[in-house]
Amino acid sequence: MDLYPAIDIRHGRVVRLSQGEATRQTVYGDDPVAVAERFAEQGAEWIHLVDLDRAFGDGENLALVRRIVARAGWRVKIQLGGGLRSPELVQAGLEQGVSRVVIGTAAALDPSLVPAVLAAEGADRIVVGIDAREGQVAIRGWTETSNLTAEALARRVTADGVRTIVYTDVARDGMLAGPDLEGARRLQHGGAAVIASGGVAGIGDIRAARDAGLAGVIVGRALYEGRFGLVEALEAAAAVPPGR
Repeated sequence: MDLYPAIDIRHGRVVRLSQGEATRQTVYGDDPVAVAERFAEQGAEWIHLVDLDRAFGDGENLALVRRIVARAGWRVKIQLGGGLRSPELVQAGLEQGVSRVVIGTAAALDPSLVPAVLAAEGADRIVVGIDAREGQVAIRGWTETSNLTAEALARRVTADGVRTIVYTDVARDGMLAGPDLEGARRLQHGGAAVIASGGVAGIGDIRAARDAGLAGVIVGRALYEGRFGLVEALEAAAAVPPGR
């Protein structure tokens, strides 16, 4: 299983939000580039990078993304999300040199977008982010909830050809309550690989995600607050589950 340390960028700083709320922000650093370099040096194969300013419609950090790719991208693959809601923005994100991009709100609101970007960029470079609040898809930086269920959206985009989904239970994100592994497994039944995000509190959560057969898990607050080290987390993710 792959492990994705997260770097959420807002106003140029490394932050984490509780349940995605902009007013419940904790700052963990002023230098996202240095954080990315540290993750790469410690052996990360992926970094999950989120441009919160673009997600909230409050600017963008593409210049900073380019710096991260230049300094760390030769050692680690970067997955970029946050406000990529049109083919042009998807292309602009990929042009920064990241390995793949995550489409969230637009995948829910515009059924034509995912097939279009898959045709233009290829399935290996496109991930759909499904963020759910009580089973319903949350959109626009989690500030609104749609009438679409997470499972319905997963079925639709998988049928379109999407191979990888990032699933977040909004209520758990940044709360150290454990990820919604059952919800992630339900989405994986459709055939796409699913990366669980939100709520990881300890190494046991990483092992549980691995044992559940998920493709990956994203870690944020617990890593920044020293509940475990990145090397330890990578080892837990890579270990062979019992009976396999």
